[in-house]
Amino acid sequence: MPYQVIARKWRPQRFDDVVGQQAVTRTLRNALASKRLAQAFVFAGPRGVGKTTTARILARALNCEKGPTPDPCGQCEACVEIAEGRDIDVLEIDAATYTGIDNVREVIISGLSIRPARNRYKIFIIDEVQQLSVPSFNALLKSIEEPPPHIVFMMATTELDKIPETVLSRSQVHEFRTIGTKAIADQLRLIVDKEQIEVSDQSLQLIARDAEGSMRDAQSKLDQVIAFTGNTITGEDVATVLGLVGRDLLLDGIQAVADQDAPAAFVLAGRAVEMGYDLRAVCRELSRVVRDLLVLLVDASRISDPEIAGEGERERLTALAARFSREDLLRAFDLLTRAETDIRSAAQPRYHLEMALLRWIHLRKLVPIEELIAQVPGVASAVVASGFSRTSRPAESVKAVVAPAAVTSGSSRTSPPAASPVVASGFSRTSPPAAPPVVASGFSRTSPLAEVNLKDALLAEIRTSKAVFYNTVVAQAQKIDVTSGRVTFSFSPAQRTLRDVFEQNRDWLESIAQRLAGQRVVVAGVQTEAASPEKGADQVAAAAATDKKSALREQALADASVQALLEVFPAEIRDVEEM
Repeated sequence: MPYQVIARKWRPQRFDDVVGQQAVTRTLRNALASKRLAQAFVFAGPRGVGKTTTARILARALNCEKGPTPDPCGQCEACVEIAEGRDIDVLEIDAATYTGIDNVREVIISGLSIRPARNRYKIFIIDEVQQLSVPSFNALLKSIEEPPPHIVFMMATTELDKIPETVLSRSQVHEFRTIGTKAIADQLRLIVDKEQIEVSDQSLQLIARDAEGSMRDAQSKLDQVIAFTGNTITGEDVATVLGLVGRDLLLDGIQAVADQDAPAAFVLAGRAVEMGYDLRAVCRELSRVVRDLLVLLVDASRISDPEIAGEGERERLTALAARFSREDLLRAFDLLTRAETDIRSAAQPRYHLEMALLRWIHLRKLVPIEELIAQVPGVASAVVASGFSRTSRPAESVKAVVAPAAVTSGSSRTSPPAASPVVASGFSRTSPPAAPPVVASGFSRTSPLAEVNLKDALLAEIRTSKAVFYNTVVAQAQKIDVTSGRVTFSFSPAQRTLRDVFEQNRDWLESIAQRLAGQRVVVAGVQTEAASPEKGADQVAAAAATDKKSALREQALADASVQALLEVFPAEIRDVEEM
């Protein structure tokens, strides 16, 4: 007897044998038991999930000698001949072959009036029915709606949207689902045990996962692996025959990212190329592992799920999951998905894989803005008190134009080094700039400091220790004078509130200045005089406008939300505008 492939040898013969389609099989069993049978059925779903098989089982159930019955005997002539595909009353038609209207009229319509030769029903099973032309569907409409009582139509399709609504409205539509990986693996285990094939559960899991929900594909792949290995199958054999990317390679790649080991990323890409893997498949499988890690972060109990990890991978996957945040994995999934698309049309796929891994490593360095705020003393409470959030704005109706911070000294300003942009959690932000270096001949923190360098060192120390105080108060001073043993900060008459805040911190400023200078230093905040009354009208108006602008500026700087922003985004308020 010629060899029969596994997919045909192990094709289900009863409704109970159909895997993963309980909703459909239960409906059909109940319909048979209650004699509530339609005369036209549409079975829709992905390939290899049991559509045509279910149609054959239904045909046996209708024509069994004990039927109609939900449990055909499988022993009578009708059951045997239908299972073998040679029953003259059950016609299986490939719609791709009989596409035209003439074929439909000749094969189907002309035979509708002829009663079955032996069976109870004459059944037409039309596979891939979406291939029929529009005229062919139109010719079938009347026959489907009001067929003779001995006729039953069963139509199978993988593209339900291509079936005319007029046909669907005249039929019972049953939608088949993809089959779960565990259900496929369990069915494969049943087959290999009966066939006396030695294979590990992990190997069967690889085959089931690669089948992507299709039982027929899984059985065909198992047949292929058996042809390669014989009666003993290992995981390496499965990966070799099916061209699967080894899980060790994938986990090594993710380990390199977690360790921020850029050289290892290039080594990983080289290993993938040497093994002959399709680099699109590498990206696809990496994204699958990223998804598995994210599932474990959401629900750690899923570690025992064979769809997530095999027995030998669970400990390593648990350790890797602990090294990533959910945001890390979400960004990585998007990155790998884009990389797979880029590789599809790339002249040098390896380069795209390498750059994707490097980008993933650099994305790991991003810090959520909430963590940055929480690390700065006093800012988190200010943010909560002001109601500031990612989507909120300052409550006051003042719009502040924020620019890079600058240090005011007399009439000149010295801008600090530009901050590098960082993007995380959907925000663009800047890292706090490093304090400018203080250069002085023979200077050290414990030695006396020359007057010319005391101001620079003091401003740098303030900016490093209290960035918000520096940006909102110190940098707004109109003038900073340094004399022997004294540092004077001058504020305009409109900056009374800033001067009051300055006075509250004066003792702290004096302690810093004394430590830097190595001697007692007095730090004072003074307020300049108001404009002279003898000035002309234009000068008075200009002074009034300046005072109003200063008041608005002071109002913006006093707002808790603005202070919180300035803590995260080192900057100065360059201009304000009343809304």
